[in-house]
Amino acid sequence: MNLHEEYLKYRTRRQFFKDCGTGLGVLALTSLLNDRLLAAPSSTEADNPLAPRHPHFPGKARNIIYLHMAGAPSNLDLFDFKPKLNDLNGRPCPESYIRGQQFAFIKGVPKLLGSPHKFDKHGKSGQELSNLLPHLATVADDICIIKSMHTDQFNHAPAQLFVHTGSPRLGRPSMGSWLSYGLGTENKNLPSFVVLVSGTAAPDGGASLWGSGFLPTIHQGVQLRSQGDPVLFLSNPAGMDASQRRRSLDAIRALNELQLEAVGDPEIQTRISQYEMAYKMQTSVPEIMDISKEPKEVHELYGVQPGKKAFANNCLLARRLVESGVRFVQLYHWGWDSHGEAMNTDIRYGLVERCKETDQAVAALIKDLKRRGLLDNTLVIWGGEFGRTPMNEERDGSKWLGRDHNQHSFTIWMAGAGVKPGFTYGATDDLGYHVTENPVHVHDLQATILHLMGLNHEKLVYRFQGRDYRLTDVFGKVVKEVLA
Repeated sequence: MNLHEEYLKYRTRRQFFKDCGTGLGVLALTSLLNDRLLAAPSSTEADNPLAPRHPHFPGKARNIIYLHMAGAPSNLDLFDFKPKLNDLNGRPCPESYIRGQQFAFIKGVPKLLGSPHKFDKHGKSGQELSNLLPHLATVADDICIIKSMHTDQFNHAPAQLFVHTGSPRLGRPSMGSWLSYGLGTENKNLPSFVVLVSGTAAPDGGASLWGSGFLPTIHQGVQLRSQGDPVLFLSNPAGMDASQRRRSLDAIRALNELQLEAVGDPEIQTRISQYEMAYKMQTSVPEIMDISKEPKEVHELYGVQPGKKAFANNCLLARRLVESGVRFVQLYHWGWDSHGEAMNTDIRYGLVERCKETDQAVAALIKDLKRRGLLDNTLVIWGGEFGRTPMNEERDGSKWLGRDHNQHSFTIWMAGAGVKPGFTYGATDDLGYHVTENPVHVHDLQATILHLMGLNHEKLVYRFQGRDYRLTDVFGKVVKEVLA
């Protein structure tokens, strides 16, 4: 009997499983390390993770401004006019519309609710818009309206996450992060992905809506503020000047590089890049954020309120940011959740106020981009996370008029680089509840946006935990009918 056979003869069952457990742990660790190595950027990307990279094919757009109306604006009161719904106003909803359906708040048999607002056709294209959007009406021939959007989610946070990360659960990279990862930035002194928030609250999905998930954190959105310091903790602390900050960063960089050489974690290189970006932003961001330099005529065009936290200010900042080379600018404006529990959520009052806060600035943004020649390569997107029901919610017997969440249909519009101007796509039924023509799923929208930026949504992948992930998961198709 040789030594190996002797070892196996006296080896106990407990010893075997103990070693087996250790072995499995080693295998698992090796697998995770392999994932990190597979996901690690090339040496060129590691030196500058935000360096511009080649798209899969020439894209029509170079930059995106995404205007998200958090809370889900009512498509039935803004874009999707339904005369029959008005005719049936106050009547019980047909059973076929509520049988087997899941609502956030509606109970029993609700009553149908026509729109109290008037609609007219505008421009040479005859785009039909609500009278709540008089400024948008002036650029009707520049926008492409999609009335047949639908989603898998009917609550705000999951639906917002689904639109911006492709998943209703936390932990996935946002669209801006995917674009930063895939294309980099055009300005080495500014982040590739910037976020601006207005309204009385943050969006329901929180900072995860612009998080980088499992992508290197250099690709997460940087939130800029229109009041006070543009970025928290960006300014030098009292008693430290620029030269001292530079020496401190050089020392930290040297320590990080030693750690990177020792453990090989690509996230350390990301941290080095973040420190350098923050240093560059100390001079570049305050200059970009100073809208006082814009002429009076531009302030009046947007309806700017200097020094205030306002959507109009953020629209002007968005133009300045894309003009300076920022790849993706995300605006959130909260307050569109028109349930009708009080005056500020009634579609006759609260919805009117939200439109007054945003309509002028949105139209101004399109006009300003167009006259500067920026609309040819900037894609502007406007929309919420889902639609609203054609039924009156009447929660707890409320006498205010409001609509519940509707995942089955909603409206978004796009303008600029690569989309058909003055074009309407898709349709809903006579009550505006279900899509009846040319359905566009959220993943289809994401695939189309990436396509306009020159990226194949099936090829923009990142390996994590042993599998390839993408923004559109395993779904999505490019909506070629809306492409110019």
